[in-house]
Amino acid sequence: MSAPQASTPPSLLPSPQAAAWLGVQPQTLRKWRCQGKGPRFVRLGTGRQSPAAYRLADLEAWVESRSFASTAEETVAEPSAPKIA
Repeated sequence: MSAPQASTPPSLLPSPQAAAWLGVQPQTLRKWRCQGKGPRFVRLGTGRQSPAAYRLADLEAWVESRSFASTAEETVAEPSAPKIA
């Protein structure tokens, strides 16, 4: 008989679980998907109404890409919106 193995987190999280992992509401992830601002996602089907899910590695990479040493560094990383004349 083999020893019980420690459970590993799933590599694909449904939107509600991904939102909880990030500490945001599922609606926020939905908005980010529409705006192209959030982490990469996987569509679990062929239509736009198919559920979205997130790879844990993509969530971790997105969080890491949002890590800054100072607010000045953050400002440089995100260019301001174009000015309307």
